[in-house]
Amino acid sequence: MDSISITGIRCYGYIGFFPEEKVLGQWFEVDLILGLDLNAASKSDALEDTVDYGRIVNTVQQLVKNSKFALLEKAAYTIATAILQEPLVQNIKVSLTKLAAPIPDFSGKVTIEITRAKEALVYNSFS
Repeated sequence: MDSISITGIRCYGYIGFFPEEKVLGQWFEVDLILGLDLNAASKSDALEDTVDYGRIVNTVQQLVKNSKFALLEKAAYTIATAILQEPLVQNIKVSLTKLAAPIPDFSGKVTIEITRAKEALVYNSFS
C-alpha cells in the first residue's frame, strides 16, 4: 500500500468541551496519511489517477471550521469518514492537534490519532 502524507493543515474551529471553546474557538492542526494505490498515477502522471490534495485540505478546513464537537475524538472520526469517501483512499490516519488546550498550568498540545479503513466503515454501516 502506498501513501500520501498531508501535514500542517491549520484550521480555526469550535471543537471543545468548555463553553468558551464553543464560542471563542481556537486553532487546530491536522496531519493526514492516506493509504492508496499510486501505481496508476505513477505511470500516467494524471491527476485523475490520484487524489486532489487541494480538495482534501479544503474538506478538512471546512469540517473543522463549520462543525461543533465537544471532543477531538469525534472531530477526527468525522474527518476520517469524509476523506474515506474519496474513491481511491483505502485507509487513513488522522492526527488532530489542539494547539492550546485550556488546561491549567499546561502550555503543551493535545493530539488525537485515529486510523480507519474503508472496509471497516462499510462493515460498521451494516452492524
